[in-house]
Amino acid sequence: MEKLNYKHLYYFWAVARTGSVTQAAEQLGISMQTISGQVAKLEQQLGCALFRQQGRGLALTEAGRTAQGYADQIFMLGEALGEALADARLDQAVRLAAGVSDVLPKRIASHLLRPALQMGRKLRLSCSEGDFDELLGDLGRHRLDLILADRPIASSEQQQFQSWLLLRCPVLLYAAPELCRRYRPEFPASLEQAPLLLPSRDNVLRRQLDHWLESQGLRVEVAGEFDDGALMETFARQGLGLLPSPALPDAAQDLSGLELVGCLDGVWEHYYAVASRRKLQHPALQTILQAWG
Repeated sequence: MEKLNYKHLYYFWAVARTGSVTQAAEQLGISMQTISGQVAKLEQQLGCALFRQQGRGLALTEAGRTAQGYADQIFMLGEALGEALADARLDQAVRLAAGVSDVLPKRIASHLLRPALQMGRKLRLSCSEGDFDELLGDLGRHRLDLILADRPIASSEQQQFQSWLLLRCPVLLYAAPELCRRYRPEFPASLEQAPLLLPSRDNVLRRQLDHWLESQGLRVEVAGEFDDGALMETFARQGLGLLPSPALPDAAQDLSGLELVGCLDGVWEHYYAVASRRKLQHPALQTILQAWG
């Protein structure tokens, strides 16, 4: 096959994102005939249809979806390159795009990233928060340099990504002073029918907590289930339930208004870094791994 024409691919990419030749033409400031002609040449070169008519718009064929996936990577990398070269501090600054899993406490994310902020070179840090699987998709599309999460990658993903355990923390149980006075004596037996604030059921820590309660023969009242750890802490400070929380390093621990009830022996929270194997030599990633290794 002859060499791919990237102008044809770019026009295809514009139509694929908008779902319309008209909208793509308006965005690019060129005629619809030009776009249609360039896309038709790309289809001819590839030997397959990339679009099919759907109502008044266009829908991608299976081949079109595959082509869009590659085009996403090609042109997003091009945009990232342009941004990097346009940075006046290019010779001094290192850019680090970090994704933080939404179940990770924000204070621990800051703590884990701190070594990169203290490295000898200036750092241009950008952080985004989201679902782990969504962040992993962005990592695969090279929109991110690393992810901080409460889980490693699955074995099926190890060919493309690598994960490292950065920090392992025991999990303790905290409560507002009144609840602490009630449940600290005779802990853990005192937790029978106690109100607990728990992470949602798809959370890694939640599975450990359920197993620990079962092993202790304890039945508790689930006073609330949360995706957001900060919101769970807020409810705990209001005395609405007992809060399981990792014993973080002093610099990252902030549980003002709460007191220690007891330690959940054998329950641990783990924090990982995940990166593409293509980014293993990133200086900021290496600094983080060396600091927590």
